[in-house]
Amino acid sequence: MDFSLSPRLAELQQRVRDFIASDVIPLERDPRQGAHGPHEALRVELTDRARRIGLLTPHASIELGGLGLSHVEKAIVFEEAGYSPLGPVALNVHAPDEGNIHLMEQVATESQKQRWLKPLVEGRTRSCFAMTEPAPGAGADPAMLMTRAVRDGDDYLISGSKWFITGAEGASFCIVMAKMDDGSATMFLADMDQPGIRLERLMDSLDSCFAGGHGVLHFDQLRVPAADVLGEIGKGFRYAQIRLAPARLTHCMRWLGQARRAHDVALAYARKRQAFGKTLGEHEGVGFMLADNEMDLHGARLSIWHTAWMLDQGSRGNIESSISKVAVSEAVWRVVDRCVQILGGQGVTDETIVMRIFKDVRAFRIYDGPSEVHRWSIAKKLLAETAR
Repeated sequence: MDFSLSPRLAELQQRVRDFIASDVIPLERDPRQGAHGPHEALRVELTDRARRIGLLTPHASIELGGLGLSHVEKAIVFEEAGYSPLGPVALNVHAPDEGNIHLMEQVATESQKQRWLKPLVEGRTRSCFAMTEPAPGAGADPAMLMTRAVRDGDDYLISGSKWFITGAEGASFCIVMAKMDDGSATMFLADMDQPGIRLERLMDSLDSCFAGGHGVLHFDQLRVPAADVLGEIGKGFRYAQIRLAPARLTHCMRWLGQARRAHDVALAYARKRQAFGKTLGEHEGVGFMLADNEMDLHGARLSIWHTAWMLDQGSRGNIESSISKVAVSEAVWRVVDRCVQILGGQGVTDETIVMRIFKDVRAFRIYDGPSEVHRWSIAKKLLAETAR
């Protein structure tokens, strides 16, 4: 692997870094945001700023107006975007839209791309992905899917409940995962302004970085034409892997940027704050925490780049993305937790951005599969390889 950046990629990295510093970070205290993420007016302003300088939706294909970034190139750009909690929203690389764009580029029909994908890439709409369900439905185990789709003439009728649906409030359309009569799963595209979809409530959560928060959705005989099936009937679980393996990794990329931001804040504080006759950083306990941060950030970045490189080589990347998801989410958590400790009282208040980052990243060890589920999956693969 060649870890050097091409002149083009180095220039793009600097462009994103400068944009985040000049256009995004100054809006971090903008009142147009709350417990359930940035409000639509703020999102529109941020995406307009990115659009003006050619940085909107860079991961989309060139044909759709993006930059056609490879997975390795996304690792560079998404980390820079993640340096601010608002950065992924500004560049339109936030979850769940980023993963939905990746999936739809590969699976959607041309008419579906024109109707739903193109406005999403242009930043004019948002989307959500509805798979997770209340117990006893699907959570970490998608095979427990309870939402049903029943054929009715040329349409399908979908009924069931979903929750933890990121971006649900204000989304223009939804990708719904539902079980068929034969036990297989299928993905459906549906506009959110239909009577068969109801947003029951938003769930209060630690994080506040996702536009549209996390919603509870109820589907009651939602009528979906057969033309709005995403991909093929019965291949929903397969398509979920097409979406989730890269999406786990792009989560790692974005949150690595947040961890780096927290580390930079703590490092600047440790250089200046005096205690017991010298700066905090000169005290061995604090110095060791800073050193551990640097090692965790370095290891996380290498893990991301390696997995991204494998995806670019054509690997499905399922096991590699699981490894990176666990390694990076736990490294990021350690980094930000140490930063809170170094900052002391400032770390547990909004005097700096670190408290907000701390609240956001705790959920990362759960989102897109808890660490324990990924460890179990990795162990299963190891045991199967030994058996052969």
